[in-house]
Amino acid sequence: MNIQLSDHFTYGKLIKFTLPSIGMMIFTSIYGVVDGFFVSNYAGKTAFAAVNIVIPLLMILATVGFMFGTGGSAIVAKTLGEGKSEKANKYFSLFVYVTLILGVIFAVLGIVFIRPIASLLGAEGEILENAIIYARIILCALPFNVLQFLFQSFMVTAEKPQLGLIVTLFAGVTNIILDAVLVILLPQQYKLVGAAIATAMSQVVGGSIPFIYFFRKNSSILRLGKTNIHGRIIFKACINGSSEFMSNVSMNIVGMLYNIQLLKYAGEDGVAAYGVMMYVSMIFAAAFIGYSIGTAPIFGYNYGAGNHKELKGLLKKSIIMIGIFGIGMVIAGEIFAMPFANIFVGYDKELMELTVSGFRIFALSFFFMGYAIFGSGFFTALNDGITSAIISFLRTLVFQISAVMLLPLIFGIDGVWISIIVAEVMAVVFTVIFLVVKRKTYHY
Repeated sequence: MNIQLSDHFTYGKLIKFTLPSIGMMIFTSIYGVVDGFFVSNYAGKTAFAAVNIVIPLLMILATVGFMFGTGGSAIVAKTLGEGKSEKANKYFSLFVYVTLILGVIFAVLGIVFIRPIASLLGAEGEILENAIIYARIILCALPFNVLQFLFQSFMVTAEKPQLGLIVTLFAGVTNIILDAVLVILLPQQYKLVGAAIATAMSQVVGGSIPFIYFFRKNSSILRLGKTNIHGRIIFKACINGSSEFMSNVSMNIVGMLYNIQLLKYAGEDGVAAYGVMMYVSMIFAAAFIGYSIGTAPIFGYNYGAGNHKELKGLLKKSIIMIGIFGIGMVIAGEIFAMPFANIFVGYDKELMELTVSGFRIFALSFFFMGYAIFGSGFFTALNDGITSAIISFLRTLVFQISAVMLLPLIFGIDGVWISIIVAEVMAVVFTVIFLVVKRKTYHY
């Protein structure tokens, strides 16, 4: 029997409902990591550095899908909780169409202006040319990528989290197979092109399958159809999703800044080492993001239905579960630091040593990371986008930028890795403050 948003959630039912979303985000991250593996090991560390320099920009452009996915699903879930299913479907359709149009616009602008932007990010010479080639191919699939991010949230709201996981698996397998075929078999000068094509095609799969599913008659509670332009609702979705938008944009801006700092303190090897940590940390962070995506419609539905007892119980269970996840991730990060580094940069002893030492410091941040991610998602689900955005803004922009600018002056290259821990700790402190201050919203 399918689990519904209106159900009472025990620990077991909560895990069962959110597990597909967690798996979906982890697999999304894994096939991004696979790209890094093939580029680093077959195209070389110069190509790997080029990809790492331009990836933050590509992620920023794709974040519009995440914004309308999280912000829009909060509105749709609340509307469903109020018993207005027809209106909820019109809102859903509106968010999908707006996201698709924006994806096309951003793709065109990105393709035109990628050279000057990549230069501003510090790319030059061979790294610059590689970055441009990779980015332009990925940008061709941007409309599908933004839809993929959007549907990752709406699959859960439609009470079809398993379908979201299946689509992600299809996209991931597409990427892995094409990576293995194109990157390994193509001549050296085309290996980076092969990796970009593999990623682009996986995004086409990830965005088009759910679009077709929702456009046709289906067994979910959501379906694409006719809608009207509701400027106020679009704006509200942007406000609701502004935290996730801010989080992703800020995180990638910070990533650019990290690359600049690492070029200064450790050169090309520093950027490559940071790239390895980002790829691996994406998998760990994906579990927290997946849990937040999986629980958001439940919080939104119960908030719309006025069921504050269930809200309070869900929050308590979530805090306990995230703490357990965090401890496990720190232990795993410390144990597997060397194997992770060896997968990507085992061909270069000096680079591997730099990566392992940095990752063992960096891994301590996993315990704190989940609470800030969940806290931001929690307030988004309650349609409190402002509070959610403040948490994300402080975590990913203010604290990380301050730390990465100051700590390397004291600790050198280790200061770059320590800065991430400091930023996550400060974000947790402010998340707790907001949960206490805003408790009347969910705790009657």
